[in-house]
Amino acid sequence: MLLAIDTSTGTSVAVVDLDGGILAETGTNDTMRHAELIGDRIRDAMARAGVRPSDLSGVAAGMGPGPFTGLRVGIAAARAFALGIGRPVVPVVSHDAIAHAWYASGGAGPLQVVTDARRRESAVSDYDGLDADGLPVRLAAPRLEPRDAVPESRGIRLDADTVSAGSLGLVAELAHASGRLPVADDEALYLRAPDVTPSAGKRVLR
Repeated sequence: MLLAIDTSTGTSVAVVDLDGGILAETGTNDTMRHAELIGDRIRDAMARAGVRPSDLSGVAAGMGPGPFTGLRVGIAAARAFALGIGRPVVPVVSHDAIAHAWYASGGAGPLQVVTDARRRESAVSDYDGLDADGLPVRLAAPRLEPRDAVPESRGIRLDADTVSAGSLGLVAELAHASGRLPVADDEALYLRAPDVTPSAGKRVLR
């Protein structure tokens, strides 16, 4: 059983189990109040699922792509919660959760997942169905494209403004069941360099 957290778009928290599916999920599309909302969303999901922290075997964390400020809130919350209960963090690419939900609901064939990356850019990932373990087949790492010039999809283009933490957790559960962890690097997918860089130092003349 996993707690799953994603803040790459809005804020979504879920409790999932491989056999039971999504036991509870709560979230909001608000892209500005991740830090204010994350604690309540974790508490609500746990309460709705009727589970205690000790019942969990890990915490799935959405690693993006997503804007820096929101994304780091969810990753930090996942790491802190996992540390507190002595369980591992399972990093998952957030676009993989979107693709998994689409295929699991009956979608088939090539899929292009597109999310808002701000600054007139979009984050884009291309997929080609589910593999034998039920995991989405991503053709390459997520990338940035100009918002008005995203290359045409080979199949369906899916513009998503939410990421389901429930689907994120199910990707982690399927990867664990098939012995394929980790399914993502433990680094946030910001996709662009930070605006602020460390100072090289300043000489002071006396």
